[in-house]
Amino acid sequence: MTILPFMKWRFVAAAISILAVAIAVGSLSVQQLNWGLDFTGGTLVEVEYAESADLNAIRGTLDSNGYQGAIVVSFGTDRDVLVRLPQGFSDDEGVAMVELLRNAASVDVALRRVEFVGPQVGDELREQGGLAMLLALGLVMLYVGFRFQFKFAVGAVVALVHDVLLVLGFFSLAGIEFDLTVLAALLAVIGYSLNDTIVVADRIRENFRKLRRISAVDVINVSLTETLGRTVVTSLTTLLVLSALALFGGEMIHGFAVALLLGVAIGTYSSMYVSATTLVAMGVSKDDVAIPIKEGLESDEAQP
Repeated sequence: MTILPFMKWRFVAAAISILAVAIAVGSLSVQQLNWGLDFTGGTLVEVEYAESADLNAIRGTLDSNGYQGAIVVSFGTDRDVLVRLPQGFSDDEGVAMVELLRNAASVDVALRRVEFVGPQVGDELREQGGLAMLLALGLVMLYVGFRFQFKFAVGAVVALVHDVLLVLGFFSLAGIEFDLTVLAALLAVIGYSLNDTIVVADRIRENFRKLRRISAVDVINVSLTETLGRTVVTSLTTLLVLSALALFGGEMIHGFAVALLLGVAIGTYSSMYVSATTLVAMGVSKDDVAIPIKEGLESDEAQP
């Protein structure tokens, strides 16, 4: 088997990652995220048309009648429409909007539901979402530190933070709406990236115990080469499904699919370069993963 020199390019990969993270953090600081109705508050109105609904006509009707900023998407079938009104519109205005749509349409429009999310609830959701991500990262560090070793835990958390920041930075730069579905996708990205990182870490630990006469960089190169096939096949099949969701899944899950699509692609890269490069930078060696010898066994071996 030909061993690929992954770590030969670790400095180039580190420079690219640092630059990308800096751009992401800069965008999040200056431009911030385009928070969705779940976080900012507003009114959600679901209506059902007797026939297929013309979304462009509905948007034009709402814009011309003072409902600027309304988001109109298809929900389920082509007859079900979901309208998201920004903060400042009450439940009563949501009902009035339905009357407006009835008058503008040549078919019957039935009101399915009206939900109002206050700004205070939106702020609480934002705080709880941030705490959920921090808690997930903390638990990951504890698990990997217990299961492997502290240096492996640091490498895993650095890779996960890298993945989350790049996905958030992309949403900030592109101005894509960030709602609860995207937050759920970010938590899924953490789990997916962790799975890849643990597979690589387990192989690195195993090879440190088997290949005792080569350097740490060579051990990591061997480990990454051995897991490359599994990583590429798993990621490609997942990316194919997510690409189909992003292209044909509709506007309701578009943000969710895009976040997962980016997260899986970035996570595949980070499991090979960010996590492994962090291990090399921290000076990982075979002593970090050596199996401790029990005192009783040590004394027995010392006896002639």
